[in-house]
This record gives sequence, structure tokens and C-alpha cells, in this order.
Amino acid sequence: MTLSLPRQPSSVTRARHVLTTLLSLTDVGEDSRGHLAVLISEACANAVLHADADSAVDITIVIDDDVCLLEVGNRGSTPNGAGLDAELPAPLTVGGRGLPLIAALAETAAFVAGPPNQVLLRITKHLTDARTAPIR
Repeated sequence: MTLSLPRQPSSVTRARHVLTTLLSLTDVGEDSRGHLAVLISEACANAVLHADADSAVDITIVIDDDVCLLEVGNRGSTPNGAGLDAELPAPLTVGGRGLPLIAALAETAAFVAGPPNQVLLRITKHLTDARTAPIR
């Protein structure tokens, strides 16, 4: 599924709702669902916050048998020095936690080449099946 949302805070919630609706049609386990909700929320929040003023937030969601691919793009520039391997800030109430959370929860996460003046964050997450997930 692909969608293009306006650069406004409510788009974060909309993107998360679309993803959770798609996941509800699958057997994906609760842990994977929760991680993916955080991943899309943080990626979209960063796009809304850092995109050029008139940019849309473009989202692609692909759910395969055992992998989910999320791509969040916008017009702007890749953050300088804000690599995905950065440590979480202390306290967690300050900004700058999005990329480290994404790195911690995703199998892969990277800024990838796109059209000029475009930022594209590609995230993959292995999916656990609700039927095979460990019982707690």
C-alpha cells in the first residue's frame, strides 16, 4: 500500500492506523504489531518535523509472509550526524529518540537514495506469527 499524507501531526496517527488495520488482517504477533506501530510513528513524526514546509509524507507499506517493509519519504535532506546508531538521549523526554528507537526495533533501517532533494527511510521488520509467538 502506498499513501501520501500532508505534513501535519495528525498524519502520524493516520499512518499508524493504516498500518494497524493492515496488520489486523494477518496473523502477525502482538510484539511485532507493537514494534511496527512505534516504527511507523517515529519515522512519520520525523518526516513531519523535518520535511520541507510544502512537502507531503509519502509512505509505502509492504507486508509479506514474514517481513514488513516500511518506507517513509519526504522532500528535504538527510539528517547530518543523526545516524541510526546514535544512543538514546537521557532523559527520554527530550527530542532525538526517534532514530535510535527505529534502529533498536527494526531488523534494518537506513536512509536510501531517492530522487534529488528527497529523504527516504527504509525499514524492515521480521514478523512473528501470533500462532507461534511465545506465551508470556
